[in-house]
Amino acid sequence: MNITVITDRSIKTTGSTIAVVHIWKDNKITDCLKAHTTNITPLEAELMVICIGLMSALESMDAYHIIIITDPLAAGNKIFSLGDQHLQKSIISITTKIQMFLEKDRCNSIYFWYCHSKLKWPRHALVDEEAKTSHVPPIFLEKNSFLFSKKKECDLLLESWQKSFKDSKKKGQLFLEFEDDNEQVIKPTYTKGGSWLLHIGISNSVYARFIRMMLRHIPIGEYRQRFFPNMAIHYPCSEADIETWEHIFM
Repeated sequence: MNITVITDRSIKTTGSTIAVVHIWKDNKITDCLKAHTTNITPLEAELMVICIGLMSALESMDAYHIIIITDPLAAGNKIFSLGDQHLQKSIISITTKIQMFLEKDRCNSIYFWYCHSKLKWPRHALVDEEAKTSHVPPIFLEKNSFLFSKKKECDLLLESWQKSFKDSKKKGQLFLEFEDDNEQVIKPTYTKGGSWLLHIGISNSVYARFIRMMLRHIPIGEYRQRFFPNMAIHYPCSEADIETWEHIFM
C-alpha cells in the first residue's frame, strides 16, 4: 500500500511548537496526529514532526511505499545522519524502524518530497493551516533541550554584541548605517558571511573601497570640504553640488 505522510509545524511566540501530521491512504485522510512541546529549536521541531509521521506510517503492516511531504525538508537528512550526537536520542528509535522496514522487502521505499507552504498545495495547506491555528492550553515550562539552551545562549551573546556595537564610539561617529527592505537598521551578525560584506562580492579592491565608504574615510568632495576647503568638492558627473557618500553609493 502507498502511504503519504504530510507534515508541518508551527513555532509560537511563546516558544511552544505545534506539530501536525496527516496520513493519507487511498486518497483519503486515515489519521490525524498532533503534538506539542516547548523550548526546542526549529530543527528539533522539524525533526519531531517528521518522526511522528514516519513512525505512524512504518507501523502500518501493509505499507511498502512511503512518501513524506513536508515544508522543512532539511530535517529529513538528519534522520539518516548520526553526525549530531545531540539529535541521536531523538532519531535512534526511528532509524531502527526504518532499517527493519527496508530490510523486510527489497521493494519497500521511503521518499521525501519538499512542499513550500507558499505553494498553497491544498493537502499541505490543510496541515499548515491546522498547525498555525491550533491553540495549546497553558502548561508548565518543560526542561530546555541542549540545542535550545545553546541557541538561547548564542542569541544573548549576539544581542549583547549588537547593543555594544550600537552604543560604542569605536565604530566612528561617521559610520554609514544601512537599512533593510523594512527600513530597519541592519545589525551586525556572524552568520552567513556577516551583515554587509556578503553583498559585495569577492573582489578585495571592492571590499577596500566599500569599507572606506562605510567609515566615510574616503577622499571625496565632502571630505575635502571639511579638511581641504580649497580643493574641488563637486561630483565629476555635475549632478551634485558636493560629492557625498550618499551620491556615490546610489
